[in-house]
Amino acid sequence: MTTSTLRPVVTELRLSAYRAHTQAAFSLGPLTLFTGPSGSGKSSALEAYAALSRLAGGEAVDAVFPDPEGCVPQRARPDAQGRRGFRIGCTVDGPVGPVRLDVAVQAEPELRVVGERLTGAGETLLETALRDPRRRSVLAAWHTAGSVQVTRAPLPDDRLATALLPLHIAGRTAGQLLTLAAAEQVVIALRSVFACDPRPERMRRPAQRGQGRLRSSCDNLAAVLLRTRTECATRHAALVAAARAGCRGPVSGLAAREGEGGAVRAVLERGELGGIPIERLGDGELRYLALALVLMTGPGVLEVDPAADVLPAQQALTVLADGFDRCLDRHQAAELLRVAARMCARGHIRLVGAVGEVPDGAGEAGPGGAPEASGAPAAGEGGRSLR
Repeated sequence: MTTSTLRPVVTELRLSAYRAHTQAAFSLGPLTLFTGPSGSGKSSALEAYAALSRLAGGEAVDAVFPDPEGCVPQRARPDAQGRRGFRIGCTVDGPVGPVRLDVAVQAEPELRVVGERLTGAGETLLETALRDPRRRSVLAAWHTAGSVQVTRAPLPDDRLATALLPLHIAGRTAGQLLTLAAAEQVVIALRSVFACDPRPERMRRPAQRGQGRLRSSCDNLAAVLLRTRTECATRHAALVAAARAGCRGPVSGLAAREGEGGAVRAVLERGELGGIPIERLGDGELRYLALALVLMTGPGVLEVDPAADVLPAQQALTVLADGFDRCLDRHQAAELLRVAARMCARGHIRLVGAVGEVPDGAGEAGPGGAPEASGAPAAGEGGRSLR
C-alpha cells in the first residue's frame, strides 16, 4: 500500500451503456448532486456507483446484479450469439494519478464479466477478455515491464479482476508495482462507500443496545445515538445544532434512553416542554436527523467495510444518497446541504446524492465554504452538479 496522504477518490463516473444512459460521463466532486425529472436516470447513476463499489469489495457479479437484463439499454440488440450486456466505469484520482476502470458485463444469455480495462500513467495496466464462452474464466493480461512486458493468466468471470490482482502479482518489477498501486487505489476509493436510504417506518421501532454501527436504513439510529453521545461530545453537539436548524419547535438536545430487554429509544429534547420520542416526528424530520448524523460521522460509526489495511486518514468515505431530499421541505433540504458542504470541505467525506431540485441558497457560501453550483449536466435534463 502507498504511504501517501493523498486520499484516493472517484472523480468521474461513466455509464457507457447502462439502463437509460449511453456514452454518459459525470464529473464527481466532494459534493455532487444529480437532479432532473423523474425517469431521467438519477437513481441509475447512483446504482452503478454502488455496483462498482460492491464489485471492488469482492462480491460476485450475480449478487451485485440480481436483475442483469434490466441493466441493459432497451435499444441494445443481441449479437449473432444472442449476447447483450452493459458497460460501466469510473476514474479514480490518487497517489498514482488518474486511473481509469472500465467494465463490460454480459447479461444474456448468462451473466459474466466479459471485459475489463485498467489504465493509468499512460499504460494499459490490466486487460481481460472472454476467449472461450464454454469456460467460466477470462484471459487477463497485466503490465509487468520486466523480462516480459505482459503477464497472462486466467481469472474468474464472476469477479472484478482489479480486486483480484493483489493475489496474483508479486510486485518485483517497476511495472508490477505500478499495476498493484493503481489497482489498490481504485479498490480503496470504491470500497469506501456508504449507500444510505433512511427509512422512517423502521426508525420508529426500538433499536437494541449494542447496535453501534449505523445501518443503511438508519433503523438503529437510537442505538447509535446512545453510543455517540458518550463517545464524542463535540460531534453530538454539532448534531443537536443541526437538529435545531431543521426540526420544528425548540430543540435542546438529543437523548437515547434504554428500556426493558435492551430496547433503546431516541428522544428529541425540547427544554421546558420536555422530550418527544422521535417516532412521533414526521418522516421529513426523521430523514433529516439520520442524514445529518451520517454526514457527521465516519467508518467507525457507519456500517461500511473500507479497506482494513489502510489508515482511515488515507481514505475518503463517500455517502451515496438516492432521494437525498425525499420527504424534506425546502428549508430542511437547504440546511442539510449546508451541513454536507461543511463536512465535505474537510476532505474526509464526500457526498453523491440525487435530488428533485437544488433548493435556493444551497450553493451559497457558509461556514467552512459551501460549494458553488455549476452548470455541469447530471443525469438527464436540467441536471446540475455541485462540487
